[in-house]
Amino acid sequence: MSQSSLWSLFLVVGLGTFLQRFVFIYLFGKIEMPEWLRRALRFVPAAALAALVFPALTHPAGHLDISTGNFRLLAGLGGALVAWKTRNVMLTILVGMVLLWALEAAFGM
Repeated sequence: MSQSSLWSLFLVVGLGTFLQRFVFIYLFGKIEMPEWLRRALRFVPAAALAALVFPALTHPAGHLDISTGNFRLLAGLGGALVAWKTRNVMLTILVGMVLLWALEAAFGM
């Protein structure tokens, strides 16, 4: 594949991705959405974040690891507990990172 056709492909795919998102955002502002759809869309950011974080915690080396040797999972559980109790995002991130660093320092990688 030539360099010009590769760049053309990138531009077409990028434009297609942009148009898909733009049309949805544009229509969401112009058309009155049903209440059930508005309620459902409130959960999309949390679901997307969970879809990104959960595999990183449970599959750190590419395979399922739910043992006590999985420090990422333990730190993530500690962070989830802090998030549940305090609802403070910065404290959750801080506690999760400190737990991960402490577990790696204490028990090695």
